[in-house]
Amino acid sequence: MSVRGQGAAVSVGPFGVMRRALRVLEAVDRHTSGVPEAALARELGLPEAVVRALAEALELEGYLAVEDGLWVLGGAVGLLGRQNREQLVRSRMENRLAELRDELGAAVYFSRYHEGELTVEVVSAAEHAPAVREWVDFRATAHASAIGKCLLSQLDHDGRRDHLSRHPVARLTARTITDQQQLMHRLESQPATVPVLDIQEYALGTVCAAVPVSAGSTVGCLATSLPVGQVHRLRAAAELLAERAAPLMVAMAV
Repeated sequence: MSVRGQGAAVSVGPFGVMRRALRVLEAVDRHTSGVPEAALARELGLPEAVVRALAEALELEGYLAVEDGLWVLGGAVGLLGRQNREQLVRSRMENRLAELRDELGAAVYFSRYHEGELTVEVVSAAEHAPAVREWVDFRATAHASAIGKCLLSQLDHDGRRDHLSRHPVARLTARTITDQQQLMHRLESQPATVPVLDIQEYALGTVCAAVPVSAGSTVGCLATSLPVGQVHRLRAAAELLAERAAPLMVAMAV
């Protein structure tokens, strides 16, 4: 299914939401004196309610503003490309993950695979949503964690082989997969739309879920963890992570 309009033929779904938001931003940029919502909707060939929701989301992030009833570019646009870009992205990411943490009632993580290594870049935890204790370095245990398996599943065959040659599989719990061929098969057959799970493979007493987050060349994932006693909540938590992946991609695309 797709939505068609001037420069707005995009698929519905997580990537479609991000692309439509970018088309709204580009359209506002073309109107230096501002543009009313109805005109913006006509130009993009989108329902006005859809444009309003996207514009309001961009307004919350500082990329759009309303002046005398017209949509104009917000102050955050002026920060793009400057030295504080990384700080801006991190601040936005931390805010988004804190909101998601409170919505889930569980710790939330954003991780990347960068230059051959797994990095957990942002952890949003609280007293009511404790983070997993890193009892073995996450970088060396990608084969056992939901985060690691989600990131490795996004690499090509050679990339996975290279990682496992540097970080051999090791048994962390009785549930850890230690057969490299079995692990490779699971990684290669992992559907991109299905959350990756860790049911006490990294640490006893903890279950995790992770979903891919892609923005440009970034190989990333969004994850959450729960005590094993709350394993019944894991599927719903994973589904919510998948729903929130698109807004997170927009937050990263700065």
